[in-house]
Amino acid sequence: MNISTVFAFQSIQKDTSYTVTSSYKKYKKDFPQIEIVKSQQSQNVFKTENITYKTLENRTLCLDAFINTSENNPAVILVHGGGWKSGNKSHMTPMAQHIASKGYSCFAVEYRLSDEVPYPEGIYDIKQAIQYIKSNAKQFNLDTTRVAILGTSSGAQMATLVGTTNNNPKFEKKTEYSTSTSVQAIVNLDGVLAFIHPKSSEGKMASWWLGGTSKEKPETWKEASALTHTDKNTPPILFISSQYERFQAGREDMIKILDKHNIYSQVENFPDSPHTFWLFHPWFNDTVNYISTFLDKTLKKDKE
Repeated sequence: MNISTVFAFQSIQKDTSYTVTSSYKKYKKDFPQIEIVKSQQSQNVFKTENITYKTLENRTLCLDAFINTSENNPAVILVHGGGWKSGNKSHMTPMAQHIASKGYSCFAVEYRLSDEVPYPEGIYDIKQAIQYIKSNAKQFNLDTTRVAILGTSSGAQMATLVGTTNNNPKFEKKTEYSTSTSVQAIVNLDGVLAFIHPKSSEGKMASWWLGGTSKEKPETWKEASALTHTDKNTPPILFISSQYERFQAGREDMIKILDKHNIYSQVENFPDSPHTFWLFHPWFNDTVNYISTFLDKTLKKDKE
């Protein structure tokens, strides 16, 4: 039975195998110092959960908003990881809260996982969430010309693909919104940039999402790689990586293209960390500081 047939016959059941707690248990032995980051409350941030941005035939897709009380904020769209198959937007809550407290409107977005729909539907979901957010700019205290997309792991792969396909007709789907899906900055936390690459070792999870193996669907694997679309129109990007090289596949190639077009990029690395370092202390605070400094540089530079 091929993957497309599986999609046709399976019932939609969310994979709950990847959680913050399961990740903690996985890494605790090798990193005994780790602690799960707790959510916080800030007086200058108000939170609204489960705002519907897309209505489907059998359900809705929602986002959580973390809005700084100041006006005309830059926006940050946060995309969770989980191998395209699991995870949920709540994993991004602590990071969204911390970034929002520094003068941003942040949005943790739900999208359809590979058990429900294959690529590129999840990409379309994220782009429609951006349109919804921009369409409600006044409600969310945001400036639609200053938007960043941030992702973690597989969510970073997706976020970077969204950012590198600004105004690409192939990645635009007609929706009820007339607003642009474009973003002005990208933050990639340990997300693969090229599926077919000497450093990459993506396998079953990517195959499930992309509808086949790299041998069966080579063009799809190439199309889904942000490196394929990197050019003079790519926004500035921040890469934050763990010790695992496979999650850096395509990064140096991408930076060469960015340098050629004088596009700003920044690389930060945690040489002794778990893959999901952003979920835990002692790496969380440094991660947020790297992100906020980068966003201030790229999204606030003309507003100072």
